[in-house]
Amino acid sequence: MKAWAYDDYGDGSVLKLNDAAAVPDIADDQVLVRVAAAALNPVDAKRRAGKFKATDSPLPTVPGYDVAGVVVKAGRKVKGLKEGDEVYGNISEKALEGPKQSGSLAEYTAVEEKLLALKPKSLGFAQAAGLPLAVETAHEGLERAGFSAGKSILILGGAGGVGSLAIQLAKHVYGASKVAATASTPKLELLKSLGADVAIDYTKENFEDLPDKYDVVLDAVGQGEKAVKVVKEGGSVVVLTGAVVPPGFRFVVTSDGSVLEKLNPYLESGKVKPLVDPKGPFAFSQVVEAFSYLETGRATGKVVISPIP
Repeated sequence: MKAWAYDDYGDGSVLKLNDAAAVPDIADDQVLVRVAAAALNPVDAKRRAGKFKATDSPLPTVPGYDVAGVVVKAGRKVKGLKEGDEVYGNISEKALEGPKQSGSLAEYTAVEEKLLALKPKSLGFAQAAGLPLAVETAHEGLERAGFSAGKSILILGGAGGVGSLAIQLAKHVYGASKVAATASTPKLELLKSLGADVAIDYTKENFEDLPDKYDVVLDAVGQGEKAVKVVKEGGSVVVLTGAVVPPGFRFVVTSDGSVLEKLNPYLESGKVKPLVDPKGPFAFSQVVEAFSYLETGRATGKVVISPIP
C-alpha cells in the first residue's frame, strides 16, 4: 500500500511517501479500514519531532490518529462492525503511550473495534476525519472539569480544532449559561456562529484583564498562568498544552468509540459541526505541506487529508 512514513525523528523533511508499505495485519478485536480521509493534530507533529520517544512505538512510523473510511475486513472477535461499514475514530487508545506504529496516513490501517463508531450519514469522509481526536479531547476536558448545564466557560483558542468543538459541545450539548472564546480579529464571527456568546479578540484585549470570571477555563493554546486568573473560586482550568498552574490540570485524551456514538445524534442533526480548515482538504501528495501548515498554529478547525488514494 501507499503510506507516508518516517524512520527518524525530526522536522517535516523526515516524511517520505512509501509506495510499497506493508498492509497491517489485524488482531482478533480489530478491523482493517480502507482509509478515505485522515486528519492531522498537534500531537502528530510533536511525535514526529521526537518529543515522546520514551513511550513511542518503534520506528519507522506511519503517522496519523484520525481516520474515516470503510471496513474491509473484521477480526473474529469483532461483533458490531462488518465489511462495508463506513466508520471513523481515533485509532490509538493512548496518544502518547505506545500509539499505533501504522497510523492513518496510509491506504489501510488496523483499528480496535472499540475505538471506532459508524460515520454519521450526514457527514462526508473528510468532515468525519476531522472530528475524533479533537471532539474526544473537548468532551473529556469538559467531563473532567465537571461541566454541566448552567455553567459558564472560557475557551482559549476557540477557532482551533479542539476549541471550535468545545464551544459547540458546551453550548449545544451541555447547555452552558455563557460561552466565551478567544480568537484573532478575522475569526470572531466564526466563534459566534459556533455558539460563543462572547468573542474576545486576543490581538486587542487581554482576557485576563476583563471583569468576567468563569466556572471553567479550557486552555487550548498554552496560557495557563493567565487562565487561572479568570476562573471562579472552586472552578476548573483544563490545560491542553503549555505550563500547568494550580488549580489547572492537564490530561491526555483516551480514544473511545462510545463517545463518538454518544455525540453522533448531535452531528447528524447539525447541532455540532466539524470545522475543516478552508485551505484543505490537502491531497495525499501534500502531507508535508499539511504538516507545515499545522505547525504554523494558524489553522481554523482541522487540517484534513483527503482523498487517500
